[in-house]
Amino acid sequence: MNARMAVLAGDGVGQEIVPEAVKVLKAVGERFHHTFEFVEGLVGGQALDRVGVPLPDDTLALAKESDAVLLGAVGGPKWEGLEYRLRPERALLGLREQLGLFANLRPAKLYPMLADASTLKREVIEGIDLLVVRELTGGIYFGKPKGIEKTADGERGVNTEVYTTEEIRRIAKVAFEAARKRRRKVVSVDKANVLESSELWRRVVIEVHKGFPDVELTHMYVDNCAMQLIRNPKQFDVLVTTNLFGDILSDEAAMLTGSIGMLPSASIGATAGMYEPIHGSAPDIAGKNLANPIATIASAAMLLAYQLRLDKEAEAVERAILLTLEQGYRTKDIQSPGGKLVGTKEMGEAILRNFLQG
Repeated sequence: MNARMAVLAGDGVGQEIVPEAVKVLKAVGERFHHTFEFVEGLVGGQALDRVGVPLPDDTLALAKESDAVLLGAVGGPKWEGLEYRLRPERALLGLREQLGLFANLRPAKLYPMLADASTLKREVIEGIDLLVVRELTGGIYFGKPKGIEKTADGERGVNTEVYTTEEIRRIAKVAFEAARKRRRKVVSVDKANVLESSELWRRVVIEVHKGFPDVELTHMYVDNCAMQLIRNPKQFDVLVTTNLFGDILSDEAAMLTGSIGMLPSASIGATAGMYEPIHGSAPDIAGKNLANPIATIASAAMLLAYQLRLDKEAEAVERAILLTLEQGYRTKDIQSPGGKLVGTKEMGEAILRNFLQG
């Protein structure tokens, strides 16, 4: 296979974790006789500092011309005071919108040897294996009208939650199809008792479900779902929800596994997908060789599986991650008594070594 990948390391720890994932992808190409081309581009604060915008035209063109995008992280305190349109995070929204990435898949699976890294009791979290399917290009992040306007008494901030039938239908279809490859259970999360947009969401999900009679569908209000993720997370298989709710619930689900530094994500649509760890740029530890690269390497595995349909190769990468953890290697965020404390580069090298020996 020939594939071109846009590599957007971005800001903060993105500069450290993305190179580790690229090393693994290069090894995949060599071991399985694929030709992978990696082209780097500027994004986020790095782009802002160099060319004055968070998403340069050249970077957007690169993303559109590539088979997949591997992203690190964007943002940081340095750019927080800028006007909204110039903030590094605008690059993420721009890429999602321009690439048509309407579905964000965020798996949360507990590695057995990391059960003690979670703040919850072992008996609550053992066996967690869920997938959050988040709608990514609609809802309150994109709805209009939006903005801040002057009023007689000060200012007024407005954001609008908007969903169309088609936007809901296509994300529901992704969730039901994903469930067919798992335990065939979908929980649709909304706030239909309060929000009209959620009322429509629930109606459309029910309609789409008619085409998937082999999948169980239940509904849950978002506040209850947030509670249930802590009380009994093992009840969930696939959760499908809106942009805002998915943003919050997927981070909550991530912490069930012990560290947000462990979890990957895939943003998919009609063409090229974008693959990234769900954590941020972590400026407090950037440049210190402390960041956990596992989420980014696991995102590379998702790229292989979802984008390039290279399931065997993706499984080999996942096995290397598992073996590395079984050998006791730990970055600071997942440190445990008796573990081998290592930095970003050392963890990446250990996973690469296990992959090459696999």
